[in-house]
Amino acid sequence: MQASSLTRRLRRGLDFRDWAWWELAPMLRCYVGLVVVAAIAVTAVLVVRTEWHAADVEKFVVLLCCGMISMASTPRIMYSHPGVTGDFSSTWILPVAVLLPPAYAGFMAIPIVAILQFYVHPGVFYRRVFSAASLSLGYVAASLCFRLFPVSFAGGHAGVGMHAFTWCLAVGAAEIVGCRLQHFFIVGAVKMTNPSMRIFPGEFSRDALQGLFVEIDLAVLIALSVAVSPALVVLALPTVLLVRRFLVHPILVAQSRVDSKTGLLNVSTWEAEAESELSRSVRLRMPVALVLIDIDHFKLVNDSYGHLVGDRVLKAIAEALTGQSRDYDRAGRFGGEEFVLLLAQTGQEDARNIAERLRGHIASLAIPVDDRPDAPTLQVTISAGVTAVARGESFELTDLLAAADSAMYAAKQAGRNRVAFAAPLRDMGLNAAWDPARDEAGTQRGAGQGPRPGVGSIPLSGHNVELVRSEHTAASLCLPPSLSVPVSARHEAAMCTATDYARAASN
Repeated sequence: MQASSLTRRLRRGLDFRDWAWWELAPMLRCYVGLVVVAAIAVTAVLVVRTEWHAADVEKFVVLLCCGMISMASTPRIMYSHPGVTGDFSSTWILPVAVLLPPAYAGFMAIPIVAILQFYVHPGVFYRRVFSAASLSLGYVAASLCFRLFPVSFAGGHAGVGMHAFTWCLAVGAAEIVGCRLQHFFIVGAVKMTNPSMRIFPGEFSRDALQGLFVEIDLAVLIALSVAVSPALVVLALPTVLLVRRFLVHPILVAQSRVDSKTGLLNVSTWEAEAESELSRSVRLRMPVALVLIDIDHFKLVNDSYGHLVGDRVLKAIAEALTGQSRDYDRAGRFGGEEFVLLLAQTGQEDARNIAERLRGHIASLAIPVDDRPDAPTLQVTISAGVTAVARGESFELTDLLAAADSAMYAAKQAGRNRVAFAAPLRDMGLNAAWDPARDEAGTQRGAGQGPRPGVGSIPLSGHNVELVRSEHTAASLCLPPSLSVPVSARHEAAMCTATDYARAASN
């Protein structure tokens, strides 16, 4: 009879010989190991010195069951959003730490983290062991800290009047010691893994402080409820679940606005914000510009390296867009390998320069195909179409999108890895494209003579498109530099050059 999936995962996790811990840097490996060994040693010493009573065990079992239920109902989304309390584990460990001997707090972390690992959100096993050890040490310290207060200030019972108030203050101090000590154990490991990572700015963000306050508040209230009567835990558990649901709501709202693969605004959100910015620009008589971007030969990347590498390319382009634009610009994923950037308070020339700078920056990126330090890299290029609305002009968003799309089409026809500009037209330029006078002139030129001269002659479009001048001459290369494919072969297989396109347009 085959073992269940949970049993197989448990066996793999307990086989410490396969842990990724062995692959860590020596200093980090020693740090992680010392924290785990310290937690085991401290808990063992406390177990030996503890007097065990049936009433304490019953109270521990009740709080443990509530904690496991709370952990099991935690949405996975809370572990992917920084600055938000993930599971409220401390709200159940703190009552154990202040109402029971310290040994119980050392034990409490083990089943709590086990539920997280095997039921809610599986992770790297040695990291879960380290998290359990840091949680255990933190709340053993919180338990000892609470016992340092005199009985007149705290003690084993909440009391009434002013004593109840001072008792809650002592519990709050113990919670701060426990959660902060456990947190800084984790921060120490993160900092050793990536010394360049900045820790403290995130510590004082609004979400982080809100999560810390809610966690401390709930932990104190639950400890007070259980101190009055263990039966009140029945009221405490729904409260924790309700508060956590409240914290999840803004995360869900934020995720509904962004594209999951790139982190940029999704189409509907971008269109709504672009319409708002366009209306504001018209009202204040300010210029505004739009850049439509398409990754050159993106299908070749997916076919050659797979869609996971393609996702890496999308993320790299998205990071370039946000890094090269201003806070009040609006970047979004338009669909597939297309991106769109609305440039507020930006005229035609500035928009051209921004798009050209962005094109050059992306062309210079070396995108690794995986997470290995020595992973091979690939390079991609983009074709960009630019349009702009001058001061005092008024166009619909669809007019700007149509003009930028026509310009991007011309940039691709001109050899890719280029930027083109087209001024917006009313009604998306369709009326100009179907102008009877122009159609008659085209008929008089005779069949088989090709389109009218100029780069701007695009079927079903009346936009006049011009290429933005740049110093680069190479066409789009979607292959990594390590591949020994002649440049001429890449050109012949993938694209036409700007010279070929200009010659075809003038025939």
